[in-house]
Amino acid sequence: MLAARAQAIKRLKQLHPFVEEGVLLSKLMAYCSKEAHSCVEKSAMICFVKLRILEPDDKCSLRGPTLRRAMEEDEAMGLIPFFVSTTLGTTSCCSFDALAEIGPICRLFSNVWLHVDAAYAGNAFILPEMKHFLNGIEYADSFNTNPNKWLLVNFDCSTMWVRDRLKLTSALVVDPLYLQHGYSHSTIDYRHWGVPLSRRFRSLKLWFVIRSYGISGLQDYIRHHCQLAKHFEALVRKDNRFLVCNEVKLGLVCFRLKGTDKLNEKLLSNINASGKLHMVPANVNDRYTIRFCPTAQNATVEDVEYAWSVITEFATDLIELQMLEKEQENADEVFELADRKKKEALAYKRSFFVRMVSDPKIYNPKIAKSLSGGRRHTSHVTDDDDDIEAPESSAVAVNTPVFRHLDTLVRLPAKKEGSSSRRSSCSPSPDNSNSKSPSRSPVLGRRKPPSPN
Repeated sequence: MLAARAQAIKRLKQLHPFVEEGVLLSKLMAYCSKEAHSCVEKSAMICFVKLRILEPDDKCSLRGPTLRRAMEEDEAMGLIPFFVSTTLGTTSCCSFDALAEIGPICRLFSNVWLHVDAAYAGNAFILPEMKHFLNGIEYADSFNTNPNKWLLVNFDCSTMWVRDRLKLTSALVVDPLYLQHGYSHSTIDYRHWGVPLSRRFRSLKLWFVIRSYGISGLQDYIRHHCQLAKHFEALVRKDNRFLVCNEVKLGLVCFRLKGTDKLNEKLLSNINASGKLHMVPANVNDRYTIRFCPTAQNATVEDVEYAWSVITEFATDLIELQMLEKEQENADEVFELADRKKKEALAYKRSFFVRMVSDPKIYNPKIAKSLSGGRRHTSHVTDDDDDIEAPESSAVAVNTPVFRHLDTLVRLPAKKEGSSSRRSSCSPSPDNSNSKSPSRSPVLGRRKPPSPN
């Protein structure tokens, strides 16, 4: 990315000689897939350039039309595409970007550097049957792979090929007097090929591995691991509790339990905590997946079957525990529902009792019917009230208190405003007499003894 940035700034300075480099730098835009390695994002941070992360297709592959649409949109906004990073064998699920589609699109834009990251899968390209994954590599400006990932070389060892080495070294040359020597024109000085000033002799250990195994030995080793991955994929597909989440092309199998992401997180956590296996998760199509990859040098089919037995054992225990927890949750929900209904019924009864004491119309519909005109309470009256006929002379003052004692209705007179109003406000006694007081006592509920006179 540093080399691509230097190349782009140099070209833009020729077109706009009076524009500051900082302004030109703010216009540069790099591109990669969401499935690209995090080092691409870190490189953009180091280089102070913009990075647009593009969405891949349902197979986690970056397609040409997606890239072209993004680059055209940015150009229309005044930005300058200068770098595209593609991946052959992504970290999360070993997917392959459509390099044959992306390469010609990069050629449509001037001076766009196309980089191909094949850190893991690039080791498998020593197999003739894997060469088809390299379709479109002729468009690449740089290509790298890591022999320490699949070629039996100890960490760390990374190899890089570059189309034009002068474009790379011109971006990184710093040549003070104390670093100059008389052989600078006859040898390759690798301090100009990267960020560090010096480096370890990594090529020596790669040479020893190639001399020890030979090309055919390394090819057999990689083929064997691909066969182990295929065997593990077959085991996963036989169990209907699991799903395979990627196309198994090389040695990586992404799988998950049918269920939530939290269920799969718990499964992986339990397996890794046991010490029997170690696997790493990934996010594939926005789902939490578990990555299984044979990495032991002498791994066998029996080892894969043992690993699968460990996985299924933990999965069975976890599913049973989940079922028990679900049953407990259902029981708790039933208990909570019954308890809530009980509390609601008790609250309703208490509320009804309070309203019954404060408003007699709730339990004596005859009173509600007898209150004609004036202001009436809005308490609930049953439908049976319509069948009860109120007495004709039941006119009662609006605020006259009404009480019920057993089967007798007694209405107290309103406040005295005059003799005529008092007579009109008093309701007739139950025995239809014209006496001023009722014949029954409102307290004892019995007739008064007759007067001796």
